[in-house]
Amino acid sequence: MRVAVCQLNARDDRKANLGAARRLLDRAAAAGADLAVLPEYVDYLGPASGLPAPEPVDGEFGAFFAAAARELRMWVLAGSFHEAGPDPAHTYNTSLVFDRDGRLAATYRKIHLYDVEIPGRVSYLESRGVAPGAETVVVDIEGVRLGLSICYDLRFPELYRRLAVDGDAQVLVVPAAFMLHTGRDHWEVLLRARAIENQCYVVAAGQIGDHDPGRTCFGRSMVIDPWGTVLAQAPDTVSIAVADLDLQRLRTIRTELPSLANRRL
Repeated sequence: MRVAVCQLNARDDRKANLGAARRLLDRAAAAGADLAVLPEYVDYLGPASGLPAPEPVDGEFGAFFAAAARELRMWVLAGSFHEAGPDPAHTYNTSLVFDRDGRLAATYRKIHLYDVEIPGRVSYLESRGVAPGAETVVVDIEGVRLGLSICYDLRFPELYRRLAVDGDAQVLVVPAAFMLHTGRDHWEVLLRARAIENQCYVVAAGQIGDHDPGRTCFGRSMVIDPWGTVLAQAPDTVSIAVADLDLQRLRTIRTELPSLANRRL
């Protein structure tokens, strides 16, 4: 399987963001990707006052990426968007996966919400406007098991162990808008750890650069193999990175270092 991570700088213009995302998908398809992964909040990352109205899964956002998948004959993981939530005050942070025919194959709602409050320094409570999801999701992509997650989920290893063990995941995906000040120290370390401890490929697509209001994302989208080796990494600009996933190598690693089989807890 050939995968592409698409690195975007989404701002406060949804139409422009979707156009940029489509151009990256075009590049991924031209590179022969079977699956393209876009970042968290691919359609809008800006002031709350301009946030597009939340939509159902089959709304404008879903229709846009379903059409892209169908036209490009490629699997598309459409980052995430604000799905209409359980009440008027809360949305879900939701990833959608479309198959080559544009059919919706999986829906994942972000489980772990980024709530951080340090007096005098930072106050960011994602849960004020976003409701947590409750279900882990693994989707079969032409015989390859893909475990879904979003951004802050990355800090919770128990989620990925469940995807790998209970869901038989072989690939873990992480669409993200990882902050610069944490990303430069933690992003690659955490991604490689999730790959090594779960003996899975990790495919992580991040937002890059400045976003209003006063937010900077780290980027460095990458693909990592089950040994923890970085196979491909995007440069610090809007771009894609492409890598081939060798499922035989995954099976060999799991046979020669059977840590998943040897677990006791």
